[in-house]
Order: sequence, then C-alpha cells, then structure tokens
Amino acid sequence: MSKPVPVPVRIALVVALAALIALAVLLVPRGSSPPATAQDPNDEIEAQIDDWLSRMTLEQKLGQLQQLDADFPTGRLREDQLQMVREGRLGSTLNGRGAAATNAAQRVALEESSLRIPLLFGFDVIHGYRTVFPVPLAEASSWDPAAAERSAAIAAREARAAGVHWTFAPMVDVTRDPRWGRIVEGAGEDVFLGSVFSAARVRGFQGDDYSRPDRVAATAKHWVAYGGAEAGRDYNTVDTSERRLREFYFPPFRAAVDAGVATFMTSFNEINGVPATANPFVLRDVLRDEWSFDGTVISDYTAVRELIAHGVAADDADAAQLALNAGTDIEMVSRTFAENGARLVADGRLSEATIDEAVRHVLRLKYRLGLFDRPYVDEAAEAAVLSDPEHRREARRIAGRSMVLLKNDGGALPLADNLRRVAVVGPLADSQVDMMGTWIGDGKEGDVVTVRDGFEQVLGRRGVRYAQGCDAECRSSGGFGNAVAAVRGSQAAVVVLGEPWSWSGEASSRSQLDLPGRQLQLLRAIHATRKPYVVVLMNGRPLTIDWAARNAPAILEAWYPGTEAGNAVADVLLGKVNPGGKLPVSFPRNVGQIPLHYDEKPTGRPFDPANKYTSKYLDVDNSPQYPFGFGLSYTRFALSGLTVTPDSITPDGEVTVTATVRNTGRRAGDEVVQLYVRDRVASVTRPVRSLRGFERVTLEPGQSRQLTFRLDRSDLELIDRDGNPVVEPGAFTVWVSTSSVGGLEGSFSVTG
Repeated sequence: MSKPVPVPVRIALVVALAALIALAVLLVPRGSSPPATAQDPNDEIEAQIDDWLSRMTLEQKLGQLQQLDADFPTGRLREDQLQMVREGRLGSTLNGRGAAATNAAQRVALEESSLRIPLLFGFDVIHGYRTVFPVPLAEASSWDPAAAERSAAIAAREARAAGVHWTFAPMVDVTRDPRWGRIVEGAGEDVFLGSVFSAARVRGFQGDDYSRPDRVAATAKHWVAYGGAEAGRDYNTVDTSERRLREFYFPPFRAAVDAGVATFMTSFNEINGVPATANPFVLRDVLRDEWSFDGTVISDYTAVRELIAHGVAADDADAAQLALNAGTDIEMVSRTFAENGARLVADGRLSEATIDEAVRHVLRLKYRLGLFDRPYVDEAAEAAVLSDPEHRREARRIAGRSMVLLKNDGGALPLADNLRRVAVVGPLADSQVDMMGTWIGDGKEGDVVTVRDGFEQVLGRRGVRYAQGCDAECRSSGGFGNAVAAVRGSQAAVVVLGEPWSWSGEASSRSQLDLPGRQLQLLRAIHATRKPYVVVLMNGRPLTIDWAARNAPAILEAWYPGTEAGNAVADVLLGKVNPGGKLPVSFPRNVGQIPLHYDEKPTGRPFDPANKYTSKYLDVDNSPQYPFGFGLSYTRFALSGLTVTPDSITPDGEVTVTATVRNTGRRAGDEVVQLYVRDRVASVTRPVRSLRGFERVTLEPGQSRQLTFRLDRSDLELIDRDGNPVVEPGAFTVWVSTSSVGGLEGSFSVTG
C-alpha cells in the first residue's frame, strides 16, 4: 500500500500540472488543429471548431463571414485585402484563382496572420473551368446525367489545380419562362429531370470526398424560387404558394442535399414578401430543421445590402441583423456583417451565439475541404491539368450528346459524304466567344473551335466558303450579299444563327424570343437561293422560330456547345455522331403562350378545339412548336410490349413498368425512352402527366432492348390539402414514350 501524499504537496502537483497544460496549449501553433480526442471524424471536427471559437475575437469571427471579390483578370487579392487577411478580417474570396496567386494569398493567411485559419477561394465554375463544356441547359438536353457528372468532375479537377476550392454551381432553379435569361444555367422546365441533374452535378463536383485534390465544394443555388420571377425579368418579385414551393421549387434542392451538397446560395428575389436572404422560413425552418442541412449558406452578390432596396431594411445594420438572424452565414462582397456585427451584438439585436453558429458552418466547410491539412496546391501541376487533352475529348463527346435534332425533312441530314464545297455562314459561324455562352469560368476564347474551323478540319480550307452575313445582333443587312454568294457557290450550306452570348444568363431577360435583329431576313435570303441548307441554332433559351420550323429543311439545336463547339457540330452534321438529345424545355410558338410546359393542370374546361369556352387561345394553338422531351435521330425507333405489374398496389408498394424499344432504321443511334404518370382523381388537382423516369439507350440497326422502370411511393406522392405528403388510393395512368406527347399507355391502381 502506497503512502498518502500530503495535501500541500497534492495542491502543488495540481497547480504544476495545470501550468504544464496551459503551457502546452500556448505552444500549439495558432494555425494548428487542436489534438483530436473524439473517435468520430465529425465529432473531431466539431471539437476543433469549438477550440477555434473559444480563441477568436468577435472581429475575427465576423471576418470568417466575409467574402470579397479579388481582381478578376489576375485572380490575385489586392493589397488592402491581404491586409485584412493579416488582421483576420477576411475568410474567403470570390474570383481568386491560379495556383501561384492562391498560394501567395494563403501564405499570408497562415504565416503572417495571428489567426492562421486558411483562406477559402470560390469561383463561378458553372460549365467548365479552362475546358468549357456545353451550358447546363444543353447538358440537360443529353438526358445523360453521367455526362453531366463527368463534365463537372473535369471542371472540378481543373479548378482545384488552379487553387479554387468552391464553385457556385449547380444552379438547380426550375423555370417555365424562357424570357428569364438564367434558364441557360439550369436543366429546364421539369422537376424530375432537374432533380436528377442536380444530384449528378453535385456528385461530379464533389465526388465522395471533396477534400481530394481533384474535387471542389458545390453550391445549390439559388435558394429559392428564383426561376419564378414575374414576367421573366431577372431579380423580380416571386409570389407563390407553399404548395408550389414544395412541389415545384424545392425538389431539385432536396436532391442536392441528398447528394451531399456542401453549400447553398440565397436567391436575389423575395418570396411572398420576404427576400430570400432574410427569410427564416426557407433558411431555418426548411433547410436546417426539416432537411438537417449542416453546411454553409452564402448570400448572392451584395444580396444582403440589397435588403435595403427591397424595402425591408432601413440601413446596413438592419440588413445585417435580418440576414444573420435568418440564417445567412457568409456575405458575398458587401460588408454589412463585418461593419455592423459588433454594434448589433452590443445593442442586443444580434447574439454572439448566432454569429458563432455561422462561423461554425464556415469552419466546418474548410475542414471538410481539407484546408487545415493541405492548404496549398501544386503549382507545377497546374499547367498539365489545364491542358489535359482528355478534357477536350470529353467536351467534344458531351457536346455531341447534347444537341437536339428538331427537324430533318427528306433526310437533309446528315450531309452527303460526297460534298466537296460547303458554305458555312451566319453570325455565329466563326464567333469563338459566342460558342462558349455565359459564365465561362477561366475559359479562353482562343481555345474555341468554331463551326467554320470544324468543317475546315474535315474538308480543308478550300472546301469551306465562309461569310458572316452580319454579327450576332444583326442590325445591318450589309453583309447579306456575301453570305448569299457563298451559298450559291457551294453544294450545301450550314447556317449558324442564334443569340450572342451576352443575351443569355444573368441580367439577360428578353421580352421577345425571335432570332435577333435581321437574322430571319438573312435566313430567308439563303432559302431563296434554293440551295440545300441546314440551320444550326446557338442560344441559351428556347426561341420562337415558327418560320424556320415551317420552311428550313433541317434544324439542329446546338445551344452553346463550349470549347469544342465546331468539332461537335461537324460530327453531328456529317453523321459521325447520330444526334440523340431531347428538349428539356418546351419551345413556344410565340411569347404569348408563356409560361408553357408539358405538365399543365387540366382545368375545369380542358382544351377542346370544337368548343370556344375551353382553355385555349383564339389566335394560336395550345401546343408548343416543339414539346418537352422531343428530339429526332438519323434512324427510327419503335416502342412495343408495355406491361404494368402488378395492376394494384398499396401506398407503400411498387409498380414495375416494362417496354421494348427497337431501332427500325439503318443507322446505329440513341433513343431516350421516357416514363410519365398521371394520378387520375385526387384530393387536389394533379398535372396531366409527370415525368418519373427515363433512360438513354444506344441501339444498332435492328437491335431491341427491354427497359424496366419502377414506380414507388416517392413517384406517386402528392401534398394533400393539409400539407401532408400522401399516396392516395385511386387509378393511375402511365405512358412510355419518346417525348411528352403520346406513347404506349397503361394503368394501375392504388388501394387504400
């Protein structure tokens, strides 16, 4: 038995031990993580964040909630921003990029700052970093989520090599109004298709671990209902029911959460009178409480300060209080948090606990990105990654898969093999910048292959006669004669029309959707030559092209195809690639039909052409020019053998739908087989049909394949009158088809 230690000695030992522990804490470098004691990695991160919060001043905490815009051309921080980093007053940047530039700024954060928390570099990598892929609306036209996942993964690899940690994509806003310029950044009009592509792009950017050196944190934006802007005018008011929020706007965001998305961005718009950046219902009640999202929420560009213009905040302090209390964590560019946070805490208008919660979300993101362990990027590897030829090969392949053949009368396409001289004309035929579209990351105009280039690589320069005709806005017809002469002197013509890149994207709403300026006049002049020609459209939204739809021999919707645009267009027009894309959005006949979408409600007076007193127009048909899900091929397909089993299920049961698709033509090609459902009678009105499945298949001539789709509770649910998700007993109709029109029809029932 050991001898007891005298009390005075025990006290001395305790004091000495406490002193040693205190000394050890002081000796831990300020940029180092506290020693881990928890077994669960998440618990370990939270313990480390607790330690940081205990050591940070209020000013430093507010600094973590500040994102400022670096110099866009160079990607470097300005000297005043670097001084903020030294003082712990800047946690992240927008547009900072380039391995050398980001490493230099990171060294300031970790070597010259007393705080030593790594910087976070964000950048708009929307559809590519250096290699520019087709715009998101185009990728949705592929109906190939694996292609979207692959392009996002390549974009992530390039961006991370250039020091970027965080992209502000994917945009998962659903819209039925193509006047809204930002339709180009999403997946179109459908909730199901949008949700599938939302998840695919998140997986592509983040993989299963976004701390890896080839992945970045993704952002689901814009939360929420941004695509519902009145009159299709960007930033405009959104007034919508909670039912519509939950049925229409929420699902693609929920799909992003389920895919593990790291961050959310608030939208510019108000939602039922409360701007999204200061809306606790969507930021706290839904995102945090219902969906258990534990990631970071960032405002859009100056959206916090814009609460003043909205009329809900009197000044910057009001704006900061509203946004922070509602659940916005990081303020992009404006500085209301940093400049007013301390005073708001002192005045009791904001608790430091609320600030700590926001800082926790920011530090959690930095830990999950691995920035505390690997804050720098390999400068020597950047150039090799950005010039990887595999990236361009994938850009060309995905661009080809994204194009939609809208018309092909008399087999005008593919162009004949014996062509020796082709006219490549039109305002976008040789425009490198326009072929990339909007939000091109760090893409370089000089890298782009134009349609002219693509045909010259196949036919040689002597085989291509080029004339622009007019620029993209086409305000003058002075060059029409050259274009017509080029067509007359050729065997066939490729006419490349559409919108200039600046007419799509943010702040690019249009009141008319016709071809810009005098482009239609140019097309009419080429049509009058009686030479064979095809139209290639490059645009970021559906256009109203009634004359072309009635008169042009062939129309290929190419959207903005990206860096490899010209090669991909040539591949399709010359038959190397058989187009298999489908429209993710309806093409209206005129703007008076907008909003136009396939999954409309039946109304109490459904359309009847023989009855005036039904839901229709006097001057135009209800139907679109081209419907959702539509797209042609150089071959033909037939569907047969629909089965629906069992014919009756309980609400938690599952229905299996099978059908066979056969290539009945002479070429190998792709078909997208689509599954639609309708709840025939319900307690609330339901759409006439809703997409609930699809598969893109490649078939050789004569080859067939049986496809199987499964419908379960998630496909049949509705929100009842009390706001509860339920599957109600009753009859359901299913269609297996190749667009949202027609198809094989079957049925089943749900028993109560």
